[in-house]
Amino acid sequence: MNEKASLAFAEALRAFAADDLASAAAAAARAAAADPASRLAREAAAYLARVSSEGKANVYMSGEAFGVFIREGGNVPLYQAVSAALREVYAEYTNASLLEIGVGDGLALLPALTPSIHRVDLVEPSAALLVGVSEALETRGIPYRAFNGTIQAFAKSRSGHWDIAQATFSLQSLPPAERPATLAWLREHAERLLIAEFDVPARGEGLDPARIAHFAERYEQGLAEYDGPDNLVAQGFLMPVFFGYFDPSAARTNYEQSIAAWEDDLRAAGFTNVARRHLYDYWWATAYLLDAKP
Repeated sequence: MNEKASLAFAEALRAFAADDLASAAAAAARAAAADPASRLAREAAAYLARVSSEGKANVYMSGEAFGVFIREGGNVPLYQAVSAALREVYAEYTNASLLEIGVGDGLALLPALTPSIHRVDLVEPSAALLVGVSEALETRGIPYRAFNGTIQAFAKSRSGHWDIAQATFSLQSLPPAERPATLAWLREHAERLLIAEFDVPARGEGLDPARIAHFAERYEQGLAEYDGPDNLVAQGFLMPVFFGYFDPSAARTNYEQSIAAWEDDLRAAGFTNVARRHLYDYWWATAYLLDAKP
């Protein structure tokens, strides 16, 4: 995005954060006009025009858009790398129990499973996603138990011990205040903890210019991976997520941080052996697998 467009785009974000939706849409339109080559400016202008006319409450993220997003673009090699890394760990065992935290629709877990995993405990807040993964495990004849809720709720209501506990891009949803206790619980109940997360650098908060510039650069790259004629992913998922980062009224759903910060958290929770493995250079941030043992 050129300088003129960047200034107008930042103005659009400030207006959006102040809930001045008409001004936000007008500024985004100026940004798109100033730099026609910027996909981010064009998609932001279209999205804010909708928000201005329909209101924030009527412009939701689309489940269909997320389904396309997660199975196309850079997510394909990303999840292939995650599943391959998990499968290599499973191959070290002959008979292992697994605690899967935030399984989602099983995109990382199901391709990774090997005969060495003899029992799986699933933790997932979405009941609909949990049903789908449960059916897949039943079809494969893999014994499992399913818990519909968060890892915090699971830790309070269930007990057990697992050879492996794992979380792929799900522990970022833990508020920082709740993270130490959850990681300490996992240290006590698992012989090994695998965490796949993005190495997200600190770029300030709110409308910090460095934060705006970082998000704009990254989302320009991400949007380039989804060029469908109907803009389903852009308008139904990526733009709602992008503007959610700059909406003071939106409930926060993730607390990403650097891999070094994750390693510090793990060591503080009592994991003495923490190793990192590069997974994939994703458009948002580089992904790593952390392998932690008490």
